[in-house]
Amino acid sequence: MKILGAIFILLASTFTGFEVAKQLSERPRQLRQLKTALRSLESEIMYSNRPLHEISHMLSKQFPNPLSLFFKEFEQRLTQGMTTAKEAWEHALQTHKKALAFKEGELEVLKQFGETLGQHDRYSQQKHILLAINHLDREEQDALEQQNRYEKMIKSLGFLSGLLLVILLM
Repeated sequence: MKILGAIFILLASTFTGFEVAKQLSERPRQLRQLKTALRSLESEIMYSNRPLHEISHMLSKQFPNPLSLFFKEFEQRLTQGMTTAKEAWEHALQTHKKALAFKEGELEVLKQFGETLGQHDRYSQQKHILLAINHLDREEQDALEQQNRYEKMIKSLGFLSGLLLVILLM
């Protein structure tokens, strides 16, 4: 019975370490997806005459969750017509920020971008999108550095902390 408990503790702590490490790898992946989404948004704004809610609907179909849910929420707020693009963007960001793997830096970039969304002509909007992408590039580099530095250590720490707990309990 002790061995079964020890195995369970070891598996649980190892799983916890892998889950925490997964969050480190999720952040750069979601940042890459967000930059791709912003590039798609830029091309749609520049070269099509679609309204913003249609572009958001298209983006919600192209990307996996949680980014898809973010754009779906943004689209729904826009189609309700009760809010501006800025308010809809901010509401979607507040609603889904816990599901997104972004830190405060990325959230601030997105919030600032949302304040400019739909308030300028095409060329000014394009500049704001490119500025947001440049900021997200820096955040992605930081996320990759953190992933490379800490991911393996956190996985090992999960296993080793479980092993320590098993040794102390036996």
